[in-house]
Amino acid sequence: MKRILSIVLMGAIALSFLSAQQGAKVKIGFLVKMPENSWFQDEWKFAQMAADKYGFELIKIGTPDGEKVLAAIDNLAALQAKGFVICTPDVTLGPSIVMKAKQAGLKVMSVDDRFVGPDGKPMTEVPHMGISAYEIGKQVGIAIMDEAKKRAWGMKETGAICLTYDTLPTSKERTTGASDALRAKGFIDSNIYRAPTKTDSTTEGGFDAANIVIAAHPQIKHWVVYSLCDDTTIGGVRALEGNGIKASNIIGVGINGNALAIGEFQKPQMTGFVATVLLAAKRHGYETAENMYKWIAQGVQPPDNVATAGILMTRDNYKQVRKEMGLE
Repeated sequence: MKRILSIVLMGAIALSFLSAQQGAKVKIGFLVKMPENSWFQDEWKFAQMAADKYGFELIKIGTPDGEKVLAAIDNLAALQAKGFVICTPDVTLGPSIVMKAKQAGLKVMSVDDRFVGPDGKPMTEVPHMGISAYEIGKQVGIAIMDEAKKRAWGMKETGAICLTYDTLPTSKERTTGASDALRAKGFIDSNIYRAPTKTDSTTEGGFDAANIVIAAHPQIKHWVVYSLCDDTTIGGVRALEGNGIKASNIIGVGINGNALAIGEFQKPQMTGFVATVLLAAKRHGYETAENMYKWIAQGVQPPDNVATAGILMTRDNYKQVRKEMGLE
């Protein structure tokens, strides 16, 4: 009788454990490299919307360096998460991230910046949602040239500050696209001045790099400035303004449409920052989280590589565009 009761008890415990496991929420991590940045805040916000809709638990973790990425994966494994979406702080960490995820039994998707393998090529085996970086850059270049044409600027007296961070492939593609678009529309190639930045997405980095170019080319009357993002471009604009160049002689166009860009549009007087290409934070947050959940819960493999587009946003249309994109 004792043996029978013991078997029944063990069976009841096992059934209780199984029921608890079946009733537990799926846990999914969402790791971003700059949690304080409004772009990543928006991604988290929209990912949370997907979590609310599908009933999974979203675990948001800031991972600004490789050490924190690997620690976060360990943390997710300890919390019994099933997978995670990540914008890595360094694309070359891709192989390490994938290996660590496999060891922990976690599914992984990349967002924004795609993993790069040891051969320097994209890791196509990892599902990814990114941005058509080169085409986004071309949008920036076209917007700059359209504005310069409105102002009837002469090309011989116009210079371009191309704030670069070529170690990040996305950055290189964006600035290359912008420079190519400038040339295609008649900008003088020798008047495009490349200025490497020490960081990939900061106002300070853009400010410091632009100051060097400005000091070296006092003959330039009109300036255009662009980079991989709003923050760096605004840093370049502020360097120009700090050197006594009037806003009417500056055309800065950013990428992202973040809070810093909106702040420029909201200033009473027009600044040298005239436009930004708003990226699809809603898709990058909501769809990646949704795709990860369906991969875990339904076995639906996410698309291998999705590239999203952008919308040009100015002082005149930013409120309407943000409303249409679910940001207001």
